[in-house]
Amino acid sequence: MFIAGIISEALLYCCFSLLLGSFILSLIPKTARPEIKIPKGVLLGAALGIAIFSFLPVLKIVLYLYEDLGLGYTLKSVLTNFEVGKTWISTGIISLILFIYLIPIKLEQKPLFSITGLAFTLILIALLGWSSHAASLSKWSGFITHSAHFLAITTWVGILLVVSWFSRNHDHWLNFLKWFSPVAVLCLVTTTITGISLMTYHMSLTDYVNVTAISYGQTLLIKHLAILPLLVFAFVNSFLIRKRLKNDPSYNPLPWAKLESVIVLIVFSITGALGQVSPPHELSRMIFAEGASKLFTFFHPGAIEFPFDFSPGIVSISLFLISLLFLALVIVTFIKKAPKVLAIVMSLLFILSGYIGFMLSIS
Repeated sequence: MFIAGIISEALLYCCFSLLLGSFILSLIPKTARPEIKIPKGVLLGAALGIAIFSFLPVLKIVLYLYEDLGLGYTLKSVLTNFEVGKTWISTGIISLILFIYLIPIKLEQKPLFSITGLAFTLILIALLGWSSHAASLSKWSGFITHSAHFLAITTWVGILLVVSWFSRNHDHWLNFLKWFSPVAVLCLVTTTITGISLMTYHMSLTDYVNVTAISYGQTLLIKHLAILPLLVFAFVNSFLIRKRLKNDPSYNPLPWAKLESVIVLIVFSITGALGQVSPPHELSRMIFAEGASKLFTFFHPGAIEFPFDFSPGIVSISLFLISLLFLALVIVTFIKKAPKVLAIVMSLLFILSGYIGFMLSIS
């Protein structure tokens, strides 16, 4: 179930991203983007995928309770009495309506088609925010924060995914960057602010180092490390690509856009893993009941005493410097036109060295 949760949540992010990206790009003038052809099957699969992949939280509750109450009764009870179940019913219905709506239409024919699809998708995002953990803790503020966070991520990533994988050419790429780069920056700022706010629903920011003792903190640390290579790729695909296209209009930027989308999928997968572990409520009690994370005990075996001290030594500082070197090598890979797979390898090595450096800094 843990692996299924990671996969389903990552795919749920992808489904929302593909729909948002498709609807938004269909509304952009053709002179401000490359020619894009989105297969109807992708849109239909994304609409149906939202209903399927958002069902997993309901399924987890049903599987936890059904042995005592019976499968049919438990499923009915969860769908009608639990907030997550009632929200999923609405999500499933709207996803099905969107699926049926998309069957006969072509987005490029009328802007109204894309606007309507966008409205359906925004409603689905709102439903997802309403059933989020943050909303369960603080209804309206949690709902707004989670929905804004999710919308910012899927807007940025959605445009990136669609334009990198479904563009027929790279015409008007400079015009595309003129509006997409500011949108991406706005989404990044919104994601950062709302992401920090969402963290405060689960933990005190001053406990960031202490939380690494449990699986939630370990996953959160890895996710934050994985975001940094994504920012480097965003820098390459916005600023450095723009400079190269001005010097060489025939240069094809799509391969590097696809590489950025690969890093996005890695971040989505880690986010999916984060959603499968318990947040740090009463940290000491969680350690006593469940034990520390295996990754944490690998670096720090023995008894755990809070609070932890973050004090990098010579080895940790060396690893941090090496990790920064790996990030710089991503940019060098682009500048020197080295094999693009090296950029992914350098990104993974950055995450690994940065993670080890962080863990060795804890005492």
